[in-house]
Amino acid sequence: MKTVGIIGGSGFIGSYITKKFLEEGYNVKVSVTDIKKSEKYKHLFNLENSDNLNISALKVEDLEVLKDFISDCEIVIHGGTPFQLDVKDPQTELFDPTIKGTENFLTAASETPLIEKVVIIASVAAYNTNFPMPAGTKKNTDFFDENDLKFTSAESHPYAQAKFIANQTVEKFIKENPNLSFEITSVSPVGVMGKALSTREDSTSTGLQFLFKNKIAPNPFVQMLYDINVNFAIVDVQDVAEGIFKAATTSGLHGKNYLLSSQSYPVSDLSLMLNHESPKNNPFIVYKNGLAQKELGMQFRPVQETLNNYSK
Repeated sequence: MKTVGIIGGSGFIGSYITKKFLEEGYNVKVSVTDIKKSEKYKHLFNLENSDNLNISALKVEDLEVLKDFISDCEIVIHGGTPFQLDVKDPQTELFDPTIKGTENFLTAASETPLIEKVVIIASVAAYNTNFPMPAGTKKNTDFFDENDLKFTSAESHPYAQAKFIANQTVEKFIKENPNLSFEITSVSPVGVMGKALSTREDSTSTGLQFLFKNKIAPNPFVQMLYDINVNFAIVDVQDVAEGIFKAATTSGLHGKNYLLSSQSYPVSDLSLMLNHESPKNNPFIVYKNGLAQKELGMQFRPVQETLNNYSK
C-alpha cells in the first residue's frame, strides 16, 4: 500500500483528493495548518477507509517539518497555498506562503528518496492572472489552451500574481534539475465549484457560489463580475480531484501542466443555475480541456450539474 501526502488535504479541493486516494486504497497523510481546529478536518474521518488516514500539523514555510511530513511518501500533492480574495497584506497572506512554500516544497521533495511523483495544484492564473477576464488582448469569447502565451499583469489580483510566480518557480526548478528521480506534474483548474464535503463556512470557493446564488457583492471585485457579466469558466471539484489522481498515478507526464476546465457561462447564468433555473445562454468553451482529455483520460461534468449539486 503506497502512501500519499496531501498538503492542504482538508480544504475544498483537498477533501475530494483525500476521498479519492482513500477510496483507491492508499495510506493518506493530510497536513493542516492548525491541528487544534478540528472543525476544519473532522469531516475526513467520515470518509471510506478513513482508518488509513493520518492528520498532522504543517506550515509549508517550515522546511524541516515539511521534510518530515513527506519522508515516507511515494506520492506528494501540493495544494497548501491560500485561496482568498479579501487581502489586507498580500506579502504575508499570499506571496510568502505561496511562493516560499512552493520553493520549500520542491527542496524537500528533492531530498526525499522515496518520492516517485509530485503533483502541484497550480491555477488557471498560471496561464492568465486576469482570470476570469480575458488574457491581454484576447476577447471574452476567445479560446485559450496550454500553448497560448501566458499573461500576467501587476494590476491582477495578488492571489493570481502569487500563483503565477509559484508556477514560474516550478518551471525553473524542473529546468535546473534535469536528473530528478521523480516526476513533477501540475494541474491548473479554472473556477472550481460544486458541493463541499465539509460544513466549513470559510471556503472561498463555496463562498463565491453563495454570493453568485444570492447576487451579493461584498467587494468591488465581485461587483465587477456582475457589472461586466463576465464569461466564467467552471470546473467541478470532483473532476479536479480525479484529474489530480490521474496525474499522480500516470507516468510520463513530467513537466506537464494541464488546464482543467469544463464550460463557460456568463455570471448571470451561474446565478440562475445555482437557483435551479435554466441558463439563458448556451455553454461554450473558453479554456480548452483537450490535453487533459487526451493525456489524463478526463471527462468533465456539465456546469449545470456542478451548480445544481452545490444547491442540493
